[in-house]
Amino acid sequence: MAMTVTAPRFAGEGKISFAERAVRDPGPGELLVKVHANAICGSDREQYRQGSDIVPGHEAAGVVAAAGAETTVPEGTAGVVFLMDYCGACRGCTLGFTNQCLAKRADMGFTRDGGYGPYEVVHESNFFPVSKALSAPEATLLLDVMGTSGHAVGRAQLVRPDIESAYIAGAGPIGLGLLAMCKVIFGPDFPVRISDLSERRLELARSLGGEPAEAAGDGAVRAPPPSDIAFDSTGNHMARQAALTALGQRGVLVCVGHGQTLTLDVSPDLIAAERAVLGSEYFRYAELPRNLDRLLDNRDYLARIITHRSDVAEISGAFETFFAGDTGKVVITQGGDW
Repeated sequence: MAMTVTAPRFAGEGKISFAERAVRDPGPGELLVKVHANAICGSDREQYRQGSDIVPGHEAAGVVAAAGAETTVPEGTAGVVFLMDYCGACRGCTLGFTNQCLAKRADMGFTRDGGYGPYEVVHESNFFPVSKALSAPEATLLLDVMGTSGHAVGRAQLVRPDIESAYIAGAGPIGLGLLAMCKVIFGPDFPVRISDLSERRLELARSLGGEPAEAAGDGAVRAPPPSDIAFDSTGNHMARQAALTALGQRGVLVCVGHGQTLTLDVSPDLIAAERAVLGSEYFRYAELPRNLDRLLDNRDYLARIITHRSDVAEISGAFETFFAGDTGKVVITQGGDW
């Protein structure tokens, strides 16, 4: 079934064209996935601006079009693609920490062709089947929006068992995911304060049950009430400092967004207040089944995070819209729904 397809080509400087791309047959243990949806992520920014020899896209949902030898997933199965093509044999993987694999075979959309193309070849081990009762765009919520955000909440729970409030720096897709997952995990009345410079994103956060915090022009937040946990989804230095400041005693700051620095005065910031600062990288493959149940139980609520859907033919405009900074999740679709 080796074929040539037309796929987006990221040329750099925000220019996306289309070019022919070879798609190989799936080998032993591999699946050929027909992509139906791929959500745009802030992590696509470098490829969008600098260009890429790889077809980007790491939040893909699709259907198995062909299965290689030694696989068990039937053709026609719908599912999502786990970003990290983990080895399954290293210490990290055998303990279940597939997001901390010590011998990754690839990062889908970064080192191997991803989901903005019409097909991608994946190992069966990083394909997660889902019900076709969900639409393909809804299924992408299982990845960064729910997976990355839910994992970050879980990291905070490791340190702080009596969580009663949260603060979130940034109301982009990950920040909105953190807000929504806090509501799903702790309950609809759980108080979440959230900051952002975009009024549109704050309005979306408010509609999801968040309480917008007043932001200053430099990204800092003025006198937020103390919270038990705080998340930085931005990677911005000032936003991270504001999140640290938002914490009360025994508070936990979880840094989710890659980027800039955090400055700590250890005695007052950590020791005296017994605070903790954690990192959170993507999520474990084993978290997908529980999040699928959560998505099915909260489908209408979580789907509101998707504010724009665009056909792949309009991918350039979709990226411009997303990086203008006023959207929720933007999803690229192709080939109709499954």
